[in-house]
Amino acid sequence: MAESETVTATKPRVRRFVRFGIFLISHSNYVSFIGFVSGIVALLLLPILAKNTYISENALMPGSANNMLSTQHVFHATEFVNDLTGSVSESHKIIAQYMSALEAEVTYHKFHPQLNQFSPLHFFTSPDSGIVSKNISCSSLGINIAGIIRAPRGDGKESIVLVTPYNPRRVGPGEALSLGIAYSVFSLLSRVTWLAKDVIWLVADSQYGEYSAVSAWLREYQAPAFREVDIDNSETCNAINELGQNPSSDRKLYSGFRRAGTMAAALVIKVAEQGNRHEDILNIYPEASNGQMPNLDLINIVNYLGVHKRGLRVKVNKMLSLFGSRWLNTLGGILESLGQIARSLNPQWKFGISATEYVEGAATLASSLYLQGLGVPTGPHGAFRDYQVDAITLEISPKVSPDKMISRSPNEFILRGGRLIEGVVRSINNLLEKFHQSFFLYLLTSSSKFVSVGVYMIPFALLVAPLPIVAGSLYAEASKSTPSSEVVVKHNSWKWLNSARKVLAIHLWGAVVSLLPYFLYQIPNSTPTTNFTVWGFLSALSLLILYFVLGSPIFESPTSQPEKDEWASLKSVTIATTFIGLSLMSVINFATAEIGALLIVPICLIARPLKLDIQSRSFRTLTRATCNLALGLIVFPPAAFFLVKGAFEDFYGINVGDYWNWVESLWTWNSATYLYVGIVHLPCWALCMHILFHPC
Repeated sequence: MAESETVTATKPRVRRFVRFGIFLISHSNYVSFIGFVSGIVALLLLPILAKNTYISENALMPGSANNMLSTQHVFHATEFVNDLTGSVSESHKIIAQYMSALEAEVTYHKFHPQLNQFSPLHFFTSPDSGIVSKNISCSSLGINIAGIIRAPRGDGKESIVLVTPYNPRRVGPGEALSLGIAYSVFSLLSRVTWLAKDVIWLVADSQYGEYSAVSAWLREYQAPAFREVDIDNSETCNAINELGQNPSSDRKLYSGFRRAGTMAAALVIKVAEQGNRHEDILNIYPEASNGQMPNLDLINIVNYLGVHKRGLRVKVNKMLSLFGSRWLNTLGGILESLGQIARSLNPQWKFGISATEYVEGAATLASSLYLQGLGVPTGPHGAFRDYQVDAITLEISPKVSPDKMISRSPNEFILRGGRLIEGVVRSINNLLEKFHQSFFLYLLTSSSKFVSVGVYMIPFALLVAPLPIVAGSLYAEASKSTPSSEVVVKHNSWKWLNSARKVLAIHLWGAVVSLLPYFLYQIPNSTPTTNFTVWGFLSALSLLILYFVLGSPIFESPTSQPEKDEWASLKSVTIATTFIGLSLMSVINFATAEIGALLIVPICLIARPLKLDIQSRSFRTLTRATCNLALGLIVFPPAAFFLVKGAFEDFYGINVGDYWNWVESLWTWNSATYLYVGIVHLPCWALCMHILFHPC
């Protein structure tokens, strides 16, 4: 009796955490279903959980001072606009003259557009790729004009950048007005005494693209390249050299590249070419490459000044196709009713919003998630984020078309836009250090509401949480079904090692597929359709070669016959690698990981050999087989691209070359989404297809 009590007393107790883990693994099917559905529900509730934006940095003090931009500044800006539109051929000289008249340090920055060439190391290098063409002709050069105002109260260590893209070959009315707004602010800042940061006005030559011009200037500003470029001596070159010697001006341009202090923030100013016929609208574009966003305070001060001081309607991108969605409007009505019931029970419960507000918030949230996940900048401000400079693009859409406005009188419009930019510059000028108080990781549901990282990570965590649980369940079931003998234990260990080897090989195949475009770029005069066709053929061929290599005797298991549950071990390792890939991607670009989890997690959870489901011939197994086939088609990257493009745009005019153009844009902007699709998503899809068609 004493001996039994001693044995019982020394028996180790299982901890509660371990027992909870065992419970989850033993009920993995229910846990995976509940977790995934909860993740979808939490994602749909994000517009309700959004908070009102607020300015965290007290030093910004937006709108605390009276505007100093007067009608005199606007009058000179109107003259500047009229001169630009009247003499397009000499736009460079006109801009330089007006800058020099304000006693600014004016320089020309000549750049050559970089070639769009895929490089395997393009994603891991600095923004300066170092690719410079030799024997450049002056006819292909772009010319940026930069003017610098030195702050009377500054020490030259900090600066604010204003950017106005324009095409010197054809200055449109909207571009002329944006230059007029920037000039009015620049002329004011050249005379004020409160300026503590240098101000740079960059007139970016956008004939080769707005981003390309800004990026070229930033590369020279942040990381100058000490190399010589051979330029043909032609009449165009002579004209460029004569730009600095203007006889009508007593001042000369500064030679060389001029710099100011560290950039505190940057504003890209644009005016839409078409009027909206209703009211003046201010569109904010904050997204940069790889889902990077500027500090939320920068958007907050623009929104506050635009709405409360200038009376503008401030907007951010919305997915307009969702406004007509019946299921979303129905869901918004249900949530509105639930909110009313909750408030009737307890007035302090502030759950729920109106159906219209919910649909608009969901459309904005979907657009924010999509644009961040795409990883492509929504404007030239994205070039600044590559150097960790907070920047946004402000596009003003006037109620009257710009050409009619210029023909009449743009004074009121320039005054309104100029005072908005003045207020933003004044707030940034008050900063004692860089933006750091507010959020850098967030999703927008409107210009005045956001979802912070602590909230939007909950849906992602719920979506991916079932993956390790299901992987552990498959491993536990395989271990229980095997008798405990030394020979079988060795065989079981080899079985899991064999599955891990196959998974690793498929992911290496994904890396090979991701590198194939480098060789396709060597094909001269190839079309996107041709590139996509050749890319698909080479990818399938490499996968077929890999399949035969893995099927050779030297890679086979040492056992005589493979077990029927071999697919279970393969699925377990596949789910584990999917979980790791999504978790790593969430650190690089959360939006990409969120969208990827919505696509890949369902098929990873329910993937099962079709042969077993068909043999069972029950309604549940046949339904699962049908779902697996449908998901297998949807999750395939090209098919998913065409389905999403057709759903949000139109199926008319879609061709196979569109997918190549999309992928090409991803590596052009150094988007990590390209690496995710090639190294994580595509291999996981291929492994799930292998599980579905496993011979058992």
